[in-house]
Amino acid sequence: MKSLASGAPLFRTRGNADSGKVSFIELFFDLVFVFAVTQISHSFLKHFTLEGAVQLGLMTMAVWWVWIFTAWVINWLNPETPQVRLMLIALMLLGLVMSTSIPKAFESSGMYFAIAYSLFHVGRTVFTVWVFRNGAPELRVNFIRILCWLALSGLFWVAGGFVNDSARLALWGVALLIEYVAPSVGFWLPKLGRTPTTVWDVESSHMAERCGLFIIIALGESILVTGATFAEIAWNPVTIAAFASAFAGTVAMWWIYFDATSKTGHYYLSQSSDPGKIARSAYTYTHLLLVAGIIVSAVADELVLAHPLGPAGAKTALVLLGGPALFLLGNLFFLRIVGGMFPIPYLAGLAALVVLAGFAGMLPALLLSILTTLLLAAVSIWGHVFCNQVSRKRSALSPSTNI
Repeated sequence: MKSLASGAPLFRTRGNADSGKVSFIELFFDLVFVFAVTQISHSFLKHFTLEGAVQLGLMTMAVWWVWIFTAWVINWLNPETPQVRLMLIALMLLGLVMSTSIPKAFESSGMYFAIAYSLFHVGRTVFTVWVFRNGAPELRVNFIRILCWLALSGLFWVAGGFVNDSARLALWGVALLIEYVAPSVGFWLPKLGRTPTTVWDVESSHMAERCGLFIIIALGESILVTGATFAEIAWNPVTIAAFASAFAGTVAMWWIYFDATSKTGHYYLSQSSDPGKIARSAYTYTHLLLVAGIIVSAVADELVLAHPLGPAGAKTALVLLGGPALFLLGNLFFLRIVGGMFPIPYLAGLAALVVLAGFAGMLPALLLSILTTLLLAAVSIWGHVFCNQVSRKRSALSPSTNI
């Protein structure tokens, strides 16, 4: 059994049966992000415009970033210790303020969102630097680098909170650009250099499960939207069909990710000689596309339930097709990064969505919803077969390994 520092209970152990276990405090922490995802999708429905779509993208990127950075931190720290638990609870409070501010983040609540978001990032990283005073020196330097990058982006977040309209969007865009570029350059700093990915000793089981749980959070929003909207409308054969299509589409997304993508990715991450590099690209970046696709699909489900027989129109068609497209693209990139494979089922699904886009605006919203659901179901079945074939081929070469 290995630890990041000998005799240091604040660090997650490595190499035993429980080292990848997700704790109850982590699940409790995730409740804030259930609320955040709900706030994002509902805000987009209220501002269903191009500007609203840009704001949706920015908020989704921000919420995902504070969550995934925390998942990385807890991949190294022991959440069963009082200090780490208190840190997570403090982050929950900041996350709740941040999430509450989302609907009016580009209006009256921008300052509150920016301050809560920046304190979330900076506070968590300061705590981690403090913990690593007795830990691996290279990881402590890594978090000092991260702290500097997040402090820089925090200046743009807070400055954006004090201005209005396009200036706020621009400043927050710069802040996100800083944060998203940082891992790809190893958090490089003058004199301190950059952190090599080999330093990021990832507990693969924990990382895979944590990211899978956030996908569950996003899928849960689809279920909540579908159920809440269906409860408020008249039940008849048309609305029941819309309800069934929305539910089946959510199930298909679950099947695509958890039956094929997640299992395959976990295997390759656990076998990699540089798991930090794979986790940075495959989990930190590509899962954003998965989450965004699910959120957009949830918005589409609500629109179809509200107006199932009306023509889809450009906006509704865009979210009906765009959500699954983002989701399939995320799965495609993920498998390409972790396994170096070309997942043909996802490529075919994306091609079919492009074909549907050619005449989507002429179809009733319900029919387009049913077609996209059938497409996702077909991809889920094909993806299952494809990944099993990959598994069998690999097992033939190395019989001791299985996905």
